[in-house]
Amino acid sequence: MLFSWIFIPCFLQIPILAGSYRSSECLVRMNYRLNGKGNVVIVGFFPAFAAYPLNKTTDWRMTKFTRDIMIEFKLRNYQCILAMMFAIEEINSNPYLLPNISLGFEVNNVPHGQRKTLAKLFGSLSGYDCAMPNYRIASERNTAAVLTGPSWAISEYIGTLLDLYKFPQLTFGPFDSLLSEQRRFSSLYQVAPKDTSLTVGIVSLMLHFHWIWVGLFLIDDDKGAQTLSDLRSEMDKNGICTAFVEMIVVIKGSYFTKSWKNQVQILESSSNVIIIYGDSDSLLSLIVNIKQKLLTWKVWVLISQWDVSRFDDYFMVDSLHGALIFSHHREEIPNFTEFMQKSNPSKYPEDTYLHVLWHIFFNCSFVKKECKIVHNCLPNASLGFLPGNIFDMAMSEESYNVYNAVYAVAHSLHEMLLTQVQFEPHEKGKKMVFFPWQLHPFLRKIQLINQYGCSVVLDYKRKSYVEYDILNFWNFPKGLGLNVKVGTFFPNAPKEQKLSISSNMIQWATGSTEVPRSVCSESCHPGFRKTYQEGRVACCFDCTPCPENEISNETDMDQCVKCPQTHYANTDKIHCLQKTDTFLAYDDPLGKTLCFISLGLSSLTAAVLGVFLKNRDTPIVKANNLALSYTLLITLTLCFLCPLLFIGRPSTATCILQQNIFGLLFTVALSTVLAKTITVVIAFRITAPETVRRWLLISKAPNLIIPLCTLLQIFLSAIWLTTSPPFIDKDVYSEYGHIIIICNKGSAVAFHCSLGYLGALALGSYFMAFLSRNLPDTFNEAKFLAFSMLVFCSVWITFLPIYHSTKGKTTVAMEVFSILASSTSLLGIIFAPKCHIILLRPEKNSLQYIKDKTHARRKTP
Repeated sequence: MLFSWIFIPCFLQIPILAGSYRSSECLVRMNYRLNGKGNVVIVGFFPAFAAYPLNKTTDWRMTKFTRDIMIEFKLRNYQCILAMMFAIEEINSNPYLLPNISLGFEVNNVPHGQRKTLAKLFGSLSGYDCAMPNYRIASERNTAAVLTGPSWAISEYIGTLLDLYKFPQLTFGPFDSLLSEQRRFSSLYQVAPKDTSLTVGIVSLMLHFHWIWVGLFLIDDDKGAQTLSDLRSEMDKNGICTAFVEMIVVIKGSYFTKSWKNQVQILESSSNVIIIYGDSDSLLSLIVNIKQKLLTWKVWVLISQWDVSRFDDYFMVDSLHGALIFSHHREEIPNFTEFMQKSNPSKYPEDTYLHVLWHIFFNCSFVKKECKIVHNCLPNASLGFLPGNIFDMAMSEESYNVYNAVYAVAHSLHEMLLTQVQFEPHEKGKKMVFFPWQLHPFLRKIQLINQYGCSVVLDYKRKSYVEYDILNFWNFPKGLGLNVKVGTFFPNAPKEQKLSISSNMIQWATGSTEVPRSVCSESCHPGFRKTYQEGRVACCFDCTPCPENEISNETDMDQCVKCPQTHYANTDKIHCLQKTDTFLAYDDPLGKTLCFISLGLSSLTAAVLGVFLKNRDTPIVKANNLALSYTLLITLTLCFLCPLLFIGRPSTATCILQQNIFGLLFTVALSTVLAKTITVVIAFRITAPETVRRWLLISKAPNLIIPLCTLLQIFLSAIWLTTSPPFIDKDVYSEYGHIIIICNKGSAVAFHCSLGYLGALALGSYFMAFLSRNLPDTFNEAKFLAFSMLVFCSVWITFLPIYHSTKGKTTVAMEVFSILASSTSLLGIIFAPKCHIILLRPEKNSLQYIKDKTHARRKTP
C-alpha cells in the first residue's frame, strides 16, 4: 500500500518521461539560480521545482545529486519569477523611478528542507563563495529586500533568520496572521490583502445557490482553526450546516499530508458542495484522494492559492472541473502576457529552467554537460504553446503580488534616495550606499497606487477590505485549464449588492445547466413545516403538514402561522381565505323547510281557530272553556310564527325578541293549559261546598292564572334584559370557512331559568291533568292535556343535551325544531280529537247524541 502511495503522485505531475529525465536533473545538479545585474538587487526565493525520492530507501534530505529522485515542475511559481523580471525591466526603463540606479535580481529555488534553504539564504546574503553567518563579502551591489513565498512555511523559517538582521522581507503568498506577529517578524511585510471578508463571501455564495449542506476541508493548524471558527459562526447565522469537517494534518517539510480519517463517511456524504480552504502544497494528498475516487459530481469551492497544473492525470474527466474559486480582484497587466510569450532560451540563455522546458515540451536537442538546448527545435516556440492546465498565461495572484512587491521596494528605495539627497548631499557619480534596515520606515508607510489603479499597502493594520473575483475552473476536455470570471464579491457594498454572479456562465461538474442541490433534507413546500430530527443538525428535518387552520406560504418554515379568526386555511394550507358570514337564512334548504313548516302549522292553527269559532255553539267547543280554547289557539298560532325570528340574519332587535317572545308566548300557552286542568279539577275533584265550586267556575277564577304566570315571565325577562341581554355574536369555529352570525343568549343562567319556568308550568299542568284523567265527563280532555304535557316535557328535556352538543346553525335549527315540535304536540294532541268530531263525526257533536249516550250508560248494569 505504501508503494502505491509513493507512486500515485508521480503520475499526477507534469510529465516525468524517460526522454526528459536526464534534462530535468540539470536543475538539481547545477543548483538552479538566476541573476540579473544591477546596483541594487532584490533577492527572490521561489519553489520553482522540487526533488523527491522515488523509493522509501532514498534519503530525500540528500546533499548530493542522485538519479533516484523525481523532479516536480512548479510552473505556477516559475511565473512568479517571470513577474519579478518583468517588473524590474519596467522599472529600469522608467526614467522617473530610481534614476541613475539599476535594479537587479537574484532568483533562488527553494529546496526541500529548512537546512538547505537557509544555506542558500546565507550564500545569497554573504556571498556564495563564503556562506558564513554575520559575514559579507564586499561587492558592487546592495541587496535591498528578499521576496519569499508562496507557502507561509517558507516565509516563516526564512523570516526567522532575516529578522535577526532586520533585513526587509516581502511575502507574496496568501496573507497569514501568524506572519503578522511583530515580535517574531518585525521585518516581514505581506503584500497579499487580508482575507477578512472571505468567509462572508463564501457563505454569501452558499446562500445565493441555496446550498445549506456543505463539507469542509481545512488545514489542521492555527489558521485553519481560526478559519473554521469564522466559517461556522457565519454559517450558523445564515442557517448553513456542515455535513462533515475534516482537518488535514500537515507536517512541516513533508511532501505528503496524512490521509483523511473519515474517508467512507465523506465519500458517502449527501453533501454535493465541499469547501477546501488551503493551498495546493499543503493539501496535495487530499487532491490525490479526490482524483483517485473520481469525485466528479461534487462542486468544489476553493480559494485562489491552487496550482491546478500540479494535479494532472490520465483521466479525461477532471474532478475539479466546475470548481468555483475565490480570487482577489486585480487589474489586468496587459504587457505581461506578451513578456511571457517572448521569454525563451534565446532571450535568457542563462536560465536553465527555460532550456529544460524547451527540451521537454518542444523536443529540442539538449547538451547535457552545459544543460542547454541547441537550435534544432520547434521554431517560434513559446510558453503560450503549452496547454492551459500546464502553464496558465493569465497572471496568477502570486505573480501579481510579486509584481507589486517589486514596485513597493522600488518606490521605497526612491523615497529613501530623495531623503538622502535632501539631508546628505553626496558627490556626483558616487554610488548609492545604504543598509537594508534603513528601508523599513519607507516600506511601513508606503501606500502605493500602481500604474493600473490598484492599491498596495504593506502595513497589515492599514489594509482595507478587498474585492474578490469568483472564477469557474473549466477543464473539460482535459487540458483546457481556464479560469473564467463568473462573478464578484464586494464586502463594502450594501447587503443585497455584495454578491454579483452570472449563473448562466458557470459550467457545473454535473454537466447540467441546472444549479446542483446540496441539502440534507428536501425543502418543505408551502403547507408544511419543518420537524427537526433528534440528534441531528438543523438542516436535517422531516416535513409535517400544518395543523388545522394554520398555513405556511413559504418553503422551509419552522412554524406554521395560525389564520386570524376571521380567516380560514385553504385545503393546501398555503393561504388564509376570508371567511364568509353565514346564518340560518331563508334561502337555505334548512331555513326554507323550517319556514314553510312554521307558516304551515301557523295556518293550520288559524284554521282550527276558525273551526272553533264557526262551531262555537256546539257542545264539544263549549264543554272545555271556550275562552281558554280561543286563548290557547291564538297563542299557538303566534308560537308557530315565533321561529321566524330565529331565521334570517340576526339583528339586535331579533336577538332580544327571540328569547323573550318565545318565553312569553309559551308561558301564556302553558298557563292556559294549566288553567284548563285546574278548571277540570275544580269541577270534579274539589270537595268544597257546591256553592264555592259554582262560584269558582262562574267567576272563572282559574283564568287568573294566565296573567299571573305571564307577569312573572315578564318580570324574569326584565331582569334578563337588564343584567345581560342577548346580543349579536360570531361563531368562527363551528363551521369551516364560515363565520356564523348567531344570537348569544347573554346570560345562560337566565335562559335556563326561563326554560325551567316553562318546565314547571308544564309539569304543573301535567300533574293536574293526570288527576282528572279518569273522570266520566263526555268531553273530558284531561287525558289529552296530560299526554300533551308529557310530550311537551319530553321535547324540551331532549332539547337540552342536543342544544349543548351542537354548534352554529344547527343549534338554532334545533331550538326552532323544539319550538315547532312542542307547539305541534299541544295543537295535535289537544285539538285534533275535537276537530275530528267536529269535521268528520258531526253527529257526535249534538245534545241528542249526548243524551242518548248518557241514557244508554245508565241502563247498563
